Amino acid sequence: MYSIILCGGAGTRLWPLSRKNFPKQFLNLYSDKSLLQETYLRMSEIVPKDNIVFVTNEENYFNVFNQVKEIYPRFKKERILVEPASLNTGPAIAYAVKYLVEKIKIKPSDSIIEVHSDHYIGNKKAYVELVKSVMKQVDGHVATIGIVPNNPDTGLGYIQKGKRKGDYFEVLEFKEKPNLKTAKKYLKSGKYLWNAGMYVFNSKTFSNELRNYASEISKFFEKDFDTFLKNFKKLPNVAIDVAIAEKSKNIIVFEGDFGWSDIGSFDVLAEISERNGNISTKHIGFDSQNVFVHSNNDRLVATVGVDDIIVVENNDCILIQKRGRSKDIKEVFSMLKEKEMKELDQSLEVYRPWGKYEVLLDVAGCKVKKITVFPKSRLSLQSHKSRSEHWVVTTGKARIVRGKDIIHLKENESTYIPAKTKHRLENIGKENLEIIEVQAGRYLEEDDIKRFEDDYARK
Repeated sequence: MYSIILCGGAGTRLWPLSRKNFPKQFLNLYSDKSLLQETYLRMSEIVPKDNIVFVTNEENYFNVFNQVKEIYPRFKKERILVEPASLNTGPAIAYAVKYLVEKIKIKPSDSIIEVHSDHYIGNKKAYVELVKSVMKQVDGHVATIGIVPNNPDTGLGYIQKGKRKGDYFEVLEFKEKPNLKTAKKYLKSGKYLWNAGMYVFNSKTFSNELRNYASEISKFFEKDFDTFLKNFKKLPNVAIDVAIAEKSKNIIVFEGDFGWSDIGSFDVLAEISERNGNISTKHIGFDSQNVFVHSNNDRLVATVGVDDIIVVENNDCILIQKRGRSKDIKEVFSMLKEKEMKELDQSLEVYRPWGKYEVLLDVAGCKVKKITVFPKSRLSLQSHKSRSEHWVVTTGKARIVRGKDIIHLKENESTYIPAKTKHRLENIGKENLEIIEVQAGRYLEEDDIKRFEDDYARK
């Protein structure tokens, strides 16, 4: 058995926590693990760890690698597939199946489950048991797991159940996101399930379905792996639902009731957090009712005389919204885009292949960063034309190249890097290396980097 985890989404509905450079699947929203890590750990209870592959984009490749390696040190980076272009779930799944068939040499009858990396599962035991059962019963079908609805949600697609056959149902029809009146009708009838986008199949069936219903993908899928990848950008931008599921006569659905959510809004996050008892201890409320606070930095938030609001605090932005108005985040997003504000895509905490940095101070002529370097990782050998840097080690052990000198620093030791000097920072310890970097100069932007060597093939 194998699993495909899709993790290339942008997660714009959870701004300001989710940004282009670090979308929601990499965030710790309801536990000490990210959504991606939670998904991987769930899947590893169903299929062997090395039978899990990821599909993402180039920008998030190292986010995936670093987060999975953190919980499974033997993880192979070859299991991360980078899409040449972001073309929705249809081409992404085809890419992963093609990889499994040609590179891993799976059997045509091996079951494969495709899931998204940013979903919440409240009852993991029930989920794992159901998925294992589905993967054993899928045979020559394409199976999907429909979620038993508990409210008339208008933000999700629906699946109309047909005749029951043992543990599953025939699928009569896939329904687009309904209006509220229709959603209430669906809920009352008991004949509809939420479409969570989870599909189970084997490679032989998948190939046949592509041939029958998605010829534009199939014509390249049937060629060798390298040819498929070379022509990836020519594939249609289409969801797997549209490419196959809505057309196929071979679709079956299993009912799933395990506390599923796509965490598509702060209203949903508030509901999940409150249900699980994840309430901020740094929220002081006076004469305030039904207030949910989420602070990435565990900052104290005080509210006075306000009701029914959500407060989200990040290191550079604060969102305050009325409960029930999460759908209007898209309007804020549009305004940020129109004004070309940098907070739309980037946060003050920026992740890199070797670790991350957080901007603590940014004023004319001076910028202060907290830099974290993962064990056995190092930055590129580089220089800066316009700035000098002062480094102070606060945690860990560092090996530093400074011009022709090699310097070793430990906690509470420092060095100075003059402008135009070749330099490199490396973590030689077993724990994260943390330093405070003080930049000084007339130009302090990130594009003032000249790289001479780089472990990650960046220019």
